[in-house]
Amino acid sequence: MTQPLLSVRNLTIDYIGEEKDFRAVDDVSFDVAPGEVFGLAGESGCGKSTIAFAISRLHKPPALIRKESRILLDGRDVLGLDRQALSAFRWREVAMVFQSAMNSLNPVLRIETQFYDMLRTHKNMSRASARERTAEMLTLVDIAPDRMRDYPHQFSGGMRQRIVIAICMALDPKLVVMDEPTTALDVVVQREILQRINELRRSFGFSVLFITHDLGLMVQFCDRIGIMLSGQLVEQNTAEAIYRTPKHDYTKKLWASFPSLHGGALL
Repeated sequence: MTQPLLSVRNLTIDYIGEEKDFRAVDDVSFDVAPGEVFGLAGESGCGKSTIAFAISRLHKPPALIRKESRILLDGRDVLGLDRQALSAFRWREVAMVFQSAMNSLNPVLRIETQFYDMLRTHKNMSRASARERTAEMLTLVDIAPDRMRDYPHQFSGGMRQRIVIAICMALDPKLVVMDEPTTALDVVVQREILQRINELRRSFGFSVLFITHDLGLMVQFCDRIGIMLSGQLVEQNTAEAIYRTPKHDYTKKLWASFPSLHGGALL
């Protein structure tokens, strides 16, 4: 069996309160293989984004990752990284496309400046070299390189999303975490974004952890899927098996919530 790129074991995360704690993620374990697209699906508040933030160590108090938790990337203990190692780890090893990513670009900086800030920090690139890399990455996501001088508001929502993906790809990460990357985009643009991500994945060989509440979208894009419910991973299987032969009652109910084109529920 192929050694997993990402291995999550017994991940447990609490939000600490004055009177009592809230368990957002409860003993979750899963693997992501090299080059694989693994999806986490479930309703809002089930713990998907909390897991995504844990992989990049982005949590701040009152979030607390319990000591029995383990996150390994390519055999490296993510939870044991010190501040300096963690700074180098983010973007170079794991990049993240945040929910509503198209709004995460700095509105007062040109696109080339936003690329340069990241490339200078992680690779000590000169402005000229960063400009060349920016042009290369924008071309990969079908945006004309001469538009790097534009500001974010001069792009459509779908184009801004592709720019964020290009920034994530600029350091050739091993894993890209995508937290609801197509939120607020129409279905045509959603399809274009996912097709482009898949093409880039095949070209560069990175893995994807894809997070969404849209199970129908996920089945079309992922190799395997995990179903989250109230902080627990209640089912995981291949995308085809999740679609055709779901085992858990909650997974069946998720499918039943989709309207059929012919009337009635899917299952």
